[in-house]
Amino acid sequence: MGIYINPGNEAFRVKRNAVYVDKSGLIGLVNRSIGMPNKLSCISRPRRFGKSYAAQMLCAYYSFGCDSAPLFDDLEIARDETYREHLNQYNVFYLDISDIIGKSGLDEVLQYITDVASDELYEQYPGIKRANSLADLLVNAVEASGRKFIAIIDEWDAMIRDKKSTDDIRYRFLQFLRSLFKSSAITDKVFAAAYMTGILPIKKDGCQSAISEFREYTILKPGKFAPYVGFTETDVQKLCEEFHVDMAKMKFWYDGYKIKDIGYVYNPNSVMQAIESGEFHSYWVASSDPTSLLEYLNLDKEGLGKTLVDLMVGKDVPMNPVMFRNDPLCLENEDDVLTLLTHYGYLSYDEECETVCIPNEEIRVEYAQSVHRVTHVETMQRVKRSVQLMKDTADMRADAVALELQRVHTEEYNPLHYNNEQSLRGTIKLAYFAYRDKYLQMEELAGGTGYADIVYLPKRNSDYPALVIELKALDKAHPERDAEGAIAQIKRHNYPVAIQNYTNEILLVGICYDKDDPDKKHTCQIECWQAEEAD
Repeated sequence: MGIYINPGNEAFRVKRNAVYVDKSGLIGLVNRSIGMPNKLSCISRPRRFGKSYAAQMLCAYYSFGCDSAPLFDDLEIARDETYREHLNQYNVFYLDISDIIGKSGLDEVLQYITDVASDELYEQYPGIKRANSLADLLVNAVEASGRKFIAIIDEWDAMIRDKKSTDDIRYRFLQFLRSLFKSSAITDKVFAAAYMTGILPIKKDGCQSAISEFREYTILKPGKFAPYVGFTETDVQKLCEEFHVDMAKMKFWYDGYKIKDIGYVYNPNSVMQAIESGEFHSYWVASSDPTSLLEYLNLDKEGLGKTLVDLMVGKDVPMNPVMFRNDPLCLENEDDVLTLLTHYGYLSYDEECETVCIPNEEIRVEYAQSVHRVTHVETMQRVKRSVQLMKDTADMRADAVALELQRVHTEEYNPLHYNNEQSLRGTIKLAYFAYRDKYLQMEELAGGTGYADIVYLPKRNSDYPALVIELKALDKAHPERDAEGAIAQIKRHNYPVAIQNYTNEILLVGICYDKDDPDKKHTCQIECWQAEEAD
């Protein structure tokens, strides 16, 4: 057994000894590509979505020289008709590019791979014919052993994504991959199949893939590999039942990546960490560069500032990923930034609607932490206004609150969509979009004998009061639907009773605008709620 040539099954054995979710059905898909025109597969997923788990599983399954049946006989793949035919029947050529960068440095990656892999080939196949290139040496190894290779390349794009990588380093690395997979004279002789993983799809040269022979399965279009993108609802439900974990909290924190024909999937790494620690919070920073989101949000791309606010208040925003060149250094417009953030896992893509959104609470926390450091003038102004609005509300400055809400309502909604309660509700969410430092936001909260429109519940470390907000649109036919009437409705239906045991200070906020007023004047009334008012 070697490190890069036939690495064996020990890494996967360690995984099986821990909590394990069976994704071995993926092996059957790779088996069916062996020797076929579509035998080269590139799978791109966000960080911590199980790419390395899958790579180690494939190494264990295919590696010649070990017996992996005990690791797979009880898994889904054992029921596949191809299971026995391919089990431990191939040489494996395995590269973990991120790990190799750590060992060799960017400049020496290719030489390091060539040296170590060549030494292992000469050691495992004494008498093998010498060669001047690694590609030719692999050809000689196939001739010597009578077995083709399965190539398994993990984190292939680490060389592309690394900030220290130069154009020359990237070019030479792509040439290295071309030397293995571009020429059919080499590829057909050496490889029965290839499985390559990364966060980004293969870099484009112009509009074409740099290694066009690979079939790509991305987080945007996962194709037949869709069931293996992340943890499904069923996977997580079983884990929650086994370990007595709150499924609703798991869904709130880690669900939300929409995959066509599968539905929503969960971030596997975060789910497992929550189960092991028993705590629900964002595990994202621990698994990624904490500055990366802020770096891309700060890019000077037209419309990005407004789009960021729309995303943070829960809107789905349009995205066209077609022209993205799969390179974090080649971002030409807002669509490119959104596409990159989707590949990184900061957004979820709806293929049918061609829109993106923030998938779950874990990622919303990351946006909330980044937004205060964004240097976009537009975004900075919006953050400043939102923070000031929360202060004005807490200080019961009703006129200032009404003026800011009128401003946001006018800025964000055209006349065709202005006069309905949903636009007013959207206005509230947009205006208070920076709430996450201080509040939890809840809509249609059941309390008393009805449902409060919007409630902002202060976090434990917040010194802000709770806000119970009722929205009204005033017109000639309903003169009672004013700000005072909104406050009266809150009291009449006793909405605050749902949160009175959580906080002592609750503000009732009635908001109204006049449909018949040409200027759409907004009014606001704010009162302190007293528990005895419910009697």
